[in-house]
Amino acid sequence: MTLSQHRERNPILKYLIYFIVLLLLAGTAWYFTRPEPVHVKLAKVKRGAVEATVSNTRAGTVKACRRAKLAPPAGGQIAHLLVKKGERVKADQILLELWNDDLQAQARLAEQQLKTVNTRIDEVCTVADLSSKEAARARQLRERGFISPEGLERAEADAKAKQASCRSARSEIEQSRSRIAVAQAGLRRMVLRAPFAGIVADISGELGEYATPSPPGIPTPPAIDLIDDRCMFVSAPIDEVDAANIKAGQVSRITLDAIKGKSFAGKVKRVAPYVLELEKQARTVEVEVEFVNPPTAENLLVGYSADVEIIHTTHDKVLRIPTQALLEGKRVLVYSPVSGVLEDRAVTTGLSNWELTEIISGLNEGDQIVLSLDQAGVKAGARVQPEIGKPVK
Repeated sequence: MTLSQHRERNPILKYLIYFIVLLLLAGTAWYFTRPEPVHVKLAKVKRGAVEATVSNTRAGTVKACRRAKLAPPAGGQIAHLLVKKGERVKADQILLELWNDDLQAQARLAEQQLKTVNTRIDEVCTVADLSSKEAARARQLRERGFISPEGLERAEADAKAKQASCRSARSEIEQSRSRIAVAQAGLRRMVLRAPFAGIVADISGELGEYATPSPPGIPTPPAIDLIDDRCMFVSAPIDEVDAANIKAGQVSRITLDAIKGKSFAGKVKRVAPYVLELEKQARTVEVEVEFVNPPTAENLLVGYSADVEIIHTTHDKVLRIPTQALLEGKRVLVYSPVSGVLEDRAVTTGLSNWELTEIISGLNEGDQIVLSLDQAGVKAGARVQPEIGKPVK
């Protein structure tokens, strides 16, 4: 190589070295000034069940299968109050009794009248039997010619009259028994009995106070509020647009505000056959959901507020993702473990609820998708880092 050729190559080499140095400096500057990858929560696409559910629009209420607000059939002064609030009673047990001394006197009078009638019957019918025997003897005597025809007629007429008196007296027995029945019915109207076994929830009235039955259209506090707490259900309003999907017997879940962190299995017991139309409220349908296994460790009370989630359709063993991972327009952000970059991908969905959504196409089992969509910097093309200590589910 000549001296001139060597001089010509030295500038090229020198510029190449400068260029490499500049690249290294630029790479170093980019490396130390590049943005940190965004830490995100990921979830794996898995197979499982997805349920389509319907929930109540407003809070439901726990109710007893049987609850009776009782009042005596007749008005009167409370003479005997035989139960207390919170006391358990048996079916047909007497709860309270109104003052009824006059009715008891009438009942005793009717019974005495029956005894008197029975005594009179004995007397009248004995005389009637004797008259019949005398009429028979008169016929025999007439055949022998010992008495006149007029005498026979008088004997037979007297026998018929006495027999009529006997029959009349016997008919008075039924009248007396009817009077006793009327008196006893009046007494029963003054006594309030439990129509079923349960617990006394409330008592309106004290000894000596006047109790009255509730007339139609006039709300009067009941004398005793009786609840059968062995059977409970939830009554909840469902929006009319969801009512067509609900049928008796469907599985549901019940949650109670008073019992946190637990849900109870339920079953649709009844769907109201009409839509409830109230002013300034959405139209709803009342649905009754019974407990499959009522709470035992917890104190379940009538009147608790409750929510129901009714399952009307289920798809098993389908691809599913958390519903919170869906973006507007049915898109998800998929994480690539190789590049660490997020990819925007459109999906086709099926059944969905608040927690899970069925994926028909657009994702494969095992794909990792982003859950923390509200975090700053989370978008398609962003470099991310899965959160440490929170493995992908």
